[in-house]
Amino acid sequence: MSRNPRILISPSDLDSLQRLLDQQESGRDALFIERLDQELARAEVVEPLPPGVVAMNSTVVFEDETGLRRQLKLCYPRDARTGADCVSVLAPIGSALLGLSEGQRIEWEVPGGKRRLHVLAVSAPPGLAEQPAA
Repeated sequence: MSRNPRILISPSDLDSLQRLLDQQESGRDALFIERLDQELARAEVVEPLPPGVVAMNSTVVFEDETGLRRQLKLCYPRDARTGADCVSVLAPIGSALLGLSEGQRIEWEVPGGKRRLHVLAVSAPPGLAEQPAA
């Protein structure tokens, strides 16, 4: 098994995601909830997040092992239902991308096997881009 790359998360995203997990019931999504919980436990909390890190509501361009490129916005489950260009943080691909930086790769278990993802570009979530650099 490959070593997971370093991931970063903001304190506000961590708080929101922990509240989300506390509200989730086990059942068919129990494995996905557990995987996200494990990712949050190993994440390094930083404020402010550096540019190029996949945060909640950021847009990420990534490539899989087949060379297919996709662009998705990392969303909360309630928002992912409203658009095809959003992926829920509870979905396997969403939890895999959370906290990765541009250039990082991860191998992640999804239904049907493992996927290898490579983050190519990240656009900051709305509101974050206007903040001056510290």
